[in-house]
Amino acid sequence: MRILLTNDDGIHAEGLASLERIARTLSDDVWVVAPEQDQSGYAHSLSISEPLRLRKIGEKHFAVRGTPTDCVIMGVKKILPAAPDLILSGVNSGANIADDVTYSGTVAGAMEGALLGVRSIALSQAYSYVGEDRLVPYETTEALAPAPALLKKLVAMPLPDGVLLNVNFPNCLPEEIAGTVVTSQGKLVHSLWVDERRDGRGLPYYWLRFGREPVEGKQGTDLYAMRNRLVSVTPLQLDLTAHEIRDQLTKALA
Repeated sequence: MRILLTNDDGIHAEGLASLERIARTLSDDVWVVAPEQDQSGYAHSLSISEPLRLRKIGEKHFAVRGTPTDCVIMGVKKILPAAPDLILSGVNSGANIADDVTYSGTVAGAMEGALLGVRSIALSQAYSYVGEDRLVPYETTEALAPAPALLKKLVAMPLPDGVLLNVNFPNCLPEEIAGTVVTSQGKLVHSLWVDERRDGRGLPYYWLRFGREPVEGKQGTDLYAMRNRLVSVTPLQLDLTAHEIRDQLTKALA
């Protein structure tokens, strides 16, 4: 099995090294094509107004000056000798659940794989802060993704066209995991504001900042799984059509 790895945290991210160790439990034919720099929050964006720069940094390891979507396209259509059998995106530093799925470059890498007809799985690891230090327990993903055959089961399962899998690991040690559940997307309460600052010349610049209201998350959602130390597996689809209101719209426009 030929496996293509990508991420949004960048080619030198600790989570990508973790993902490669996981992938090598499935196959020896592992390729890495990842962004040269952090592309978190870029979602499913393409670089169409500037050239893509490609740099080989090792055997079957390439850095692209572009987005995760760019990386998957370059990997499938340019770098690999043939299309991969599996695309793994991650392991992201931080969970990609609920509304964050729409912003995630990690999920977008898997989305692009699904668009190209390749089985694709996004993997993310929740974390915590101790003081100003981010502590990401990648050992939890590494312990649980290969065993007990979680990835093998997900790889073997037939999926419809246009469907990808979003897997999130809770912020706890491997031995504290309560199980694995299939979930739906939860709903966060976002508070987004613009933080204005001044540079050394006194000119304004801006940071987008997030705040969030505490959310418990309904049982069956990815939010609930993360809060209850459950590995969350969410099937996502590329078809964004709200099918349940098509008839209602048709009647309104008649």
